[in-house]
Amino acid sequence: MARLEVQGVSKIYEAEGAPVKALDDISLDVQSGEFVALVGRSGCGKSTLLNLSGAMDFPSSGSVILDGTNTSHLSDRELTGLRREKIGFIFQSFQLLHTLTAVENVELPLMLARKAAPRRIALERLRWVEMDEYADRFPHQLSGGQQQRIAIARALGGSPSLLLADEPTGNLDTVTGELVLELLSKSARELGMSVLMATHSTESTAAVDRVVKLRDGRIVGIETLRQLRRPA
Repeated sequence: MARLEVQGVSKIYEAEGAPVKALDDISLDVQSGEFVALVGRSGCGKSTLLNLSGAMDFPSSGSVILDGTNTSHLSDRELTGLRREKIGFIFQSFQLLHTLTAVENVELPLMLARKAAPRRIALERLRWVEMDEYADRFPHQLSGGQQQRIAIARALGGSPSLLLADEPTGNLDTVTGELVLELLSKSARELGMSVLMATHSTESTAAVDRVVKLRDGRIVGIETLRQLRRPA
């Protein structure tokens, strides 16, 4: 069974009293251990599909199923639990709390989720992204690439099934962006997570397993770059 199943999904918004179809009959599966990129110009539906996949929004028709659960059938409390336990989010702007150190940024969501030994887990995740030596530094003391690696460690903290990344290399130089992409690939390959990334840059797709091309809310092409890698 796929970790993420998007089945015949459409999304319609109201804009100035007129309906606007952001997604039009989208179907997509993301397997365990697979890294998939959503590629297309601004306004093609990438962010909408990412939000639906993360249960931050819901389809006008069709279904989004994560680990066998239809997200549209959940209560607010169940949705909060799903996002906390099953989904990790990575953003272009990092969204770290600047009053907290690196390790505290990773530790905070673990504490909110009432995980046992949150500091130990946070340090393990920082070590995994090779940032443990910066554990006691504040975000303003770190480069953009270092901050994004902290953000990845935070997203991985609860061992989610699905990792969602929205333009994760958008604010980074090429070399640093490649390091971040390798970490996302490593999350799929070694941790068995399903990774779904939205990007407008074809250069960001070198590390992925599949590229899904979107235009005007529809899938216009799917390119398989390598066979699905199973976690060791």
